Amino acid sequence: MPLQRRVSVLFDEQSIAKRNTEIAQSIATRQPKDLLIVAILKGSFMFAADLMRALHHAGLTPQVEFMHLSSYRDATVSSGQVAILKDVESYVRDRDVVLIDDILESGRTIAFAKDLLAARGARVLTCCLLEKPGKRAVSIEADFVGFECPDVFVVGYGMDVAHCFRELPFVGVVEKA
Repeated sequence: MPLQRRVSVLFDEQSIAKRNTEIAQSIATRQPKDLLIVAILKGSFMFAADLMRALHHAGLTPQVEFMHLSSYRDATVSSGQVAILKDVESYVRDRDVVLIDDILESGRTIAFAKDLLAARGARVLTCCLLEKPGKRAVSIEADFVGFECPDVFVVGYGMDVAHCFRELPFVGVVEKA
């Protein structure tokens, strides 16, 4: 049964689109070779899709892959353990990879994925839609960040709570009942 609560807008659709264009242009200035986008599922799928289109408009022709990693399961706080639920299928050695995640908080998930891809021979850059400073459990900084996010649980634009709110075209906060 879906949650029937109101969501207040934190980052609107237009701001996200503008920031995606800026990030794509920043990636393009690095002149990546044999570019592969690796989106960490499930939360980053909308961001990755929009960023892929922005990369196309910036003159790049990236390929895309997906990794499904989880440290949350059905909770709202990271368990601290990262599990691989789906790995990339493409060969990554000697490729420029932009690893995309929805939110950089503890850093465990993206650090795990970055280390895994780098160990396979990829040159890895990281890109997160949202960053919560001061929440790191591991030492990692994203190469590209959409927005600094306050310390609230966010939904929308691919992110969920109990599998709800992923479809929203903005990032928001579920209001208290």
